[in-house]
Amino acid sequence: MYEERPPGDGFDGRVACVWRQVSDVDGARLVVPDGCVDLIWGPSGAFVAGPDTGPMPVRVRAGDAFTGIRFKPGGVGDVFGVPAHALRDQRVPVADLGFSVSDGGSSVFDGEFSVGRHVAMSGGRLASMRAAVVARLRATAPADAAAPAIAEALRTGRTVGEVAWTLGFSERQLLRRSLASFGYGPKVLQRVVRFQRALKLARAGVAPVEVAVVSGYADQAHLANEVKRLSGVTLAELRR
Repeated sequence: MYEERPPGDGFDGRVACVWRQVSDVDGARLVVPDGCVDLIWGPSGAFVAGPDTGPMPVRVRAGDAFTGIRFKPGGVGDVFGVPAHALRDQRVPVADLGFSVSDGGSSVFDGEFSVGRHVAMSGGRLASMRAAVVARLRATAPADAAAPAIAEALRTGRTVGEVAWTLGFSERQLLRRSLASFGYGPKVLQRVVRFQRALKLARAGVAPVEVAVVSGYADQAHLANEVKRLSGVTLAELRR
């Protein structure tokens, strides 16, 4: 079971959603790059999942429960006390970042699998995570106001030089701001946002050849190669 909900108030527009997941079988779950940073409470406690540059398979067991807060691309700012590039391709326990959350009870999901039990448990954890994030948002500087414009300009397929010029930055300034906000340089960020656009279209039923054209790939072969490089699987497998 996987469920996303709107983030609610207090996040200053910097959070994409809150979510929860309970695994009903043993297996692997594939996490692919999306430009986001997540604060997650899982079976081993709370941790931060940084922005990924490639596929991240996660082994899960039946009954494993996860609760998360997902920041928008460029939205995390200084919430965790480090720039986004310091979290790139990392899963970091919150204690290592000087960040604290508590559910007021056991942090381990034990006993028989139960969706109802997880819903009750995750509500308390989400409330604690929300309070901690809101407190940090109030205590730290705002995220870079240019981040949404950077991501949108790169999504349209313009070159890094064109995006820098349009936004009034030098290419070096664009690189520095992109690394701090997204964890990626602008070229990698462009690949990630283009990939996510293609994946959204494919899951909506758009044919691969049209996905390639609309998403800004040179051709369908370019799309296939980029999807395999970023996710480790084919577009057809991701659609499923």
